Amino acid sequence: MESILKVIHVEKYYGNKENVTKAIDDIGFEVKTGEFIGVMGASGSGKTTLLNIISTIDNVSAGHVLLDGKDITELAEKEIAKFRRENLGFIFQDCNLLDTLTVHENIALALTINKIPPDEIDRKVIGVSKQLGIEDILNQYPYEISGGEKQRCACARAMVTIPKLILADEPTGALDSKSAGMLLETLSNMNDVLSATILMVTHDAFSASYCSRILFLKDGRIFSELIKGEKSRRQFLNEILDVMALLGGGTSDVR
Repeated sequence: MESILKVIHVEKYYGNKENVTKAIDDIGFEVKTGEFIGVMGASGSGKTTLLNIISTIDNVSAGHVLLDGKDITELAEKEIAKFRRENLGFIFQDCNLLDTLTVHENIALALTINKIPPDEIDRKVIGVSKQLGIEDILNQYPYEISGGEKQRCACARAMVTIPKLILADEPTGALDSKSAGMLLETLSNMNDVLSATILMVTHDAFSASYCSRILFLKDGRIFSELIKGEKSRRQFLNEILDVMALLGGGTSDVR
């Protein structure tokens, strides 16, 4: 299976010569097409900075990031927004749905911006909505639906453009346990059935147990890596908790 994402000797510094903070310290890894990757680590470990770099929100100080063979660290400023719309999908802790738009219109927004014909937009939105079980609420507004339904709408919005990579930033952080479980099952289904490639940043060991592979960051570097393989999710969860304990945190720090 080919690598869709390559992070090559990436470094990120903040500050000036007198006071330099190294947020990312020579990180390198690859993500294969169809993988569900988790990135974990304590606050200040560099995971958010890494996500921002991959999402083109932040720039590298050194190194390269290749998405489907294209070096995103060399994109001109005017190219970044278009590249992001066409290649990346985003799922945030806050769903970021617009209350003035219906669920259908929220999901369709990126397609509308990309000037896709209306008939094709409708077909794509209905298709992804059926796959995620939200076709019955397309005409409702975000304030009329539950938190779990909002997150599935956010998943549909991320998937509808058929992005090369979906980036999920603490997607279960604001959800109750039932809604979080439903969202994780949705992400897992997107990965298994729709072959979506997902990179998820999370503090939560339970959420991470749905991933196929996890990178643990400490002080801006990769501290450890776990691969689920044929393990049960319970076995994988226990391994994740063991690594988090080595990183210096108890279960309260994992969330």
